Amino acid sequence: MRKIFCLFICITACFIWVSLSTAAEKNKAAKTEKPSKAGETLFKEHCSMCHPAGGNPANPKKTLKAKDLSANKITKAEDIVKLMRKPGPGMMKFDEKKISDKDAKEIAEYILKTFK
Repeated sequence: MRKIFCLFICITACFIWVSLSTAAEKNKAAKTEKPSKAGETLFKEHCSMCHPAGGNPANPKKTLKAKDLSANKITKAEDIVKLMRKPGPGMMKFDEKKISDKDAKEIAEYILKTFK
C-alpha cells in the first residue's frame, strides 16, 4: 500500500511539473510573439496616415502607445475594434464594409504588440 501511495505522489508531482513547465513556455511565447504581417499591412493601409508611428498628431493624449490606450480604458483587441466601429470625435469610422471583423482584429492585435 505504501509503494502505491509513493508511486501516486511521484506521478502527481511529475504531472504538476509538466503542466507548469508547459504553461510557462506558452506564456513566454505569447510575450515574445511578433505582430502579424497582415496586421502591419492593414495598419499601414488604413491607420498610419492619422497614427504615424502609433502617434496621434490631432490629439497627443490619444496615441496608440500602451500607456495612452490604458489611460483611455483600451486594454484588449476587442476594445480597439469597438473604437474603430464607433469612434469618438475626430476619428474616422471603419464599419464592417470598410474593414472586416477579421482584419479589424488583426489591426488591433498589431497595435497592442507594436506600440509599447
